[in-house]
Amino acid sequence: MKHRRPRHRRRTIARAVGSASALAVALGAGMTPAMAAGKTSNKPAATGFSPDEPDRADQNTPWAPENDEAPLPHKAVHPEAFASGRTAASALQLKMPAPTGKYSVGMVGLHLVDKSRTDPYVGGHREVMVSLWYPTVAPSGHYQAPWMPSISGSHFLATRGLSPQQVTLPTTAGHVLAPVDTALGKLPVLLYSTGLHSDRAMGTALAQDLASRGYLVVTVDHTHDANEVQFPGNRLEVNSMAPGTHSSDTLKVRAADIRFVINQLSTISRGGNPDPGHPTLPTGLSGAVDMSRIGMFGWSLGGAAVDTAMQLDSRIKAGANLDGQFFGTAPSKDLDRPFMLFSSGGHNRNNDGSWRTLWSHLKGYRVDVQLHGAAHLSFSDNEWMVPQVAGLLGMSQAQVQQQYGTIDPNRAVQVQRVYLAAFFDQELRHQHRSLLDGPDRNYPEISFVR
Repeated sequence: MKHRRPRHRRRTIARAVGSASALAVALGAGMTPAMAAGKTSNKPAATGFSPDEPDRADQNTPWAPENDEAPLPHKAVHPEAFASGRTAASALQLKMPAPTGKYSVGMVGLHLVDKSRTDPYVGGHREVMVSLWYPTVAPSGHYQAPWMPSISGSHFLATRGLSPQQVTLPTTAGHVLAPVDTALGKLPVLLYSTGLHSDRAMGTALAQDLASRGYLVVTVDHTHDANEVQFPGNRLEVNSMAPGTHSSDTLKVRAADIRFVINQLSTISRGGNPDPGHPTLPTGLSGAVDMSRIGMFGWSLGGAAVDTAMQLDSRIKAGANLDGQFFGTAPSKDLDRPFMLFSSGGHNRNNDGSWRTLWSHLKGYRVDVQLHGAAHLSFSDNEWMVPQVAGLLGMSQAQVQQQYGTIDPNRAVQVQRVYLAAFFDQELRHQHRSLLDGPDRNYPEISFVR
């Protein structure tokens, strides 16, 4: 998997937000400013083929794309496009699938600074932005967070040839700073890592659904790997990877990010506030973090990061990879904790040597399921988003299906939610789910790879 670097590194500074809670109100998304300028690896760059079996003919399909966050046609954007065309009032309003669990959802964004590490891409202390999603019983009076904050959202649209005058990004089900439902006691924790050059927002449909089912879900932006991350003060940090960055090196950075975030969750569980701006935290949050029940899931390169992070941090008790090819040595090491492989219709361990390697080293509970009709990009928020903007992008139905599969978008999201929840319910809540025992007539799109 070869990483691309944008032609220009842009940093947008807009007017400062008045308070830390105002940032949370904006969704608190983000990644951090520049950190450590690291050396470019002298190892051959990953190309989307498994380094574990580089000569295999069946590795010619790149399950891990070069850029998970840029799947859309890039139409040229003229300056007038931002001042003409659709007006804000007539902009296409995107809508995302509502959560299906029985609880309302709360959300808070946090800025975290790891002073023990140097950012490998730009120097300085390593910073990340995270969003916490959790069940709440008192959402009224707390506005719903946007899918992405305004500045990073505008950057997101612009890189796809769209403008805020054409498209209005959706709001989420997450009510900012709503109190945690303390009647549920300590909540099992799930961490999410997204695709290469993608944003943590790309896992929102899954994250907020899991939160509505009683989980504390933490979506993580990997700064300077992500295309855009908005920090306090409306600071925008963008993809700053050097050309040819090796995927195994990127995974090590992501795993270290995840371990750091888990450490910050431990601080919260003890009543502390790890955000250097000390914003207000949701009432009941400290008592809701169950450090003994932590799981992780990720899409594409983020799915590969699950295994790497589990090898680095034993506190992660269960992991799920959503269609991500593995890189580096992690999959060739034994792992004695539960693991789910969840693949698209044209991908599984029969044609991905990195998946076969990991499978043979899984010593705990393991399950391999395949979602027929789905494509690689179906495991991200692109699945529900792109069909809505296909007309503006000039994409035909055939082109949409080629990139996102033939399965109905809402059905794809629904099936992913059900099977992810079944896996983590079983492994973190110890509630056996027969759904994982074999084919189910209610979900004919799912097959089990034996």
